[in-house]
Amino acid sequence: MRIVLVGPPGAGKGTQAAFLAANLSIPHISTGDLFRANISQGTELGLKAKSFMDAGELVPDEVTIGMAKDRMEQPDAVNGFLLDGFPRNVSQAEALDAMLQAGDMKLDAVLDLEVPEDEVVKRIAGRRLCRNNDKHVFHVTYTPPKTEGVCDVCGGELYQRGDDSEETVRRRLEVYHTQTEPIIDYYKAQGLVVTISALGKVEDVTARAMEALRGRGEQAA
Repeated sequence: MRIVLVGPPGAGKGTQAAFLAANLSIPHISTGDLFRANISQGTELGLKAKSFMDAGELVPDEVTIGMAKDRMEQPDAVNGFLLDGFPRNVSQAEALDAMLQAGDMKLDAVLDLEVPEDEVVKRIAGRRLCRNNDKHVFHVTYTPPKTEGVCDVCGGELYQRGDDSEETVRRRLEVYHTQTEPIIDYYKAQGLVVTISALGKVEDVTARAMEALRGRGEQAA
């Protein structure tokens, strides 16, 4: 299957993408991974992206599109892929359509993870990371540490990242509503969107997503 995963910040896209890709035996292609790989490998596209990032500017669509195209042409993506973070706007969605059509391929589904805005703010603004190891993550409501402000694993100080503040989260949501959310209407016009609730346990959301995608697969067949 060829799938695009969309949803606001805090919807759990990265977590769900990993589980879904494993269940469907297709590669999980995330924009963040593409940027890191291209920059670390010193590819032409990576060097271009880094020059914009170092200047504090947004990376142009054509660079992101080029990275995605290269990745989707790799052997492990021949039978499908799950895109996470791409396309990020309608221009990128149109470019993806053109790429797929050129290869006589098409998307099977656009999975929209739906989360109320207040829940997104609660999820992200409540996160606390350990200063000793940012892989030790807690949440003031869902997974609080035994001692407030102290990491259960190593005893390090817990802190809130600057971009996890409520004000910043709401700004990120505005960007999502303005730039990325329009691709949902773009794909709805093609009959590709399946929307599921991303509330509840991770495994429950995955089960919901798999059921929705199976339905799309049966329709396509």
